[in-house]
Amino acid sequence: MGGPGDPPEGTPEAAPGGGEDEYRSVVFDESFVRAARLQEFSAQERLDDHAPAVRRRQPRHRGLSWQALTLVLLIAVAFGTAIYMGVRNPYQSPVAESAPEPLRMTVIPLAPQGAVPGATDPEQLFEHSPAAQFGIGAEGISLPATRRTEHFSDSQVVTALTAAKDYLVESSLYPEVLAGGEVRAVRVMLDPDQLDQFDQSFDQPTADGRHAPTGWLVRFDPSRAQLADDRIRVRGTLRATETDSATLEVVADHTFVYAVRPTGAGERAKASLFTVRRELHFSFDRDDLRMHQVRLVVSYVQAGPLSCAEDSSNHFRPLLAGQTAKAGGPAGTDPYATGGATALCGSLAAGAQPKV
Repeated sequence: MGGPGDPPEGTPEAAPGGGEDEYRSVVFDESFVRAARLQEFSAQERLDDHAPAVRRRQPRHRGLSWQALTLVLLIAVAFGTAIYMGVRNPYQSPVAESAPEPLRMTVIPLAPQGAVPGATDPEQLFEHSPAAQFGIGAEGISLPATRRTEHFSDSQVVTALTAAKDYLVESSLYPEVLAGGEVRAVRVMLDPDQLDQFDQSFDQPTADGRHAPTGWLVRFDPSRAQLADDRIRVRGTLRATETDSATLEVVADHTFVYAVRPTGAGERAKASLFTVRRELHFSFDRDDLRMHQVRLVVSYVQAGPLSCAEDSSNHFRPLLAGQTAKAGGPAGTDPYATGGATALCGSLAAGAQPKV
């Protein structure tokens, strides 16, 4: 049977009551109604204004959702970061560095005041000279106590001092270099920026303050003199200082004393002493320290006994036992020439010679 209000044959299948289960899942709550784009006028509004049954509602103005605000904020942060990195870009193209200054060198020959003293036994010469208490070979080049600087560590300072010492050993004590033929042992220690100047010095040596081989190393004219004793006496100092945040400077000031005799002469020939004082200024950046290479910026050399009349830029040509300096000053000095250094000559003090 049907309900109290139902027809005797039951609720029709198409009647509202019969099909309402189909729409029970649709809920027309208050938010749905308010969001509708069309709104029905009330009966009174339709009578008063003769308006149509419905009117279009104006869309409600809402603020931005939190997702939109977050997106806008992220875009603003990204844009600001891009501008900041453009102004302070850590990977900006490096400014082109100016070419490094070439090595500046001065080589001063020291002429003896009389005949050069000599003796058959080189040890006797050393014992009666100011070099009697000098160290022998590389042992005479001692490293000072070190400490870090503001921008360089202890190990970096030690590396700079050690590289400077190695250069002194190769350029002042290495027998093949002293004999006047070998230069590669010194060349390989230089900063690559100085190789052109080094090569030009040996290809076309000249006393212009830039291209004298004896400004780079110690070597004797092999036709004039040879070592009489390979125990070279050495004394001097090494000092490291920081010149700026990117550069260490090492100053080496050493005196080397060699016993020499005429080339080809036997051991019975008299030997004499030849003294070279080298004051070298080295500059090291971090690349030099990492590669264990040096940049030589100043070379100040005094050597004798030599004749001032002879050119000492390519080889040292020592005055040997019993010889005296030739009269006359340095040859080829032109005070009107530009680009060349004025030749200098000094006098070797009597006290610098052995008392034999």
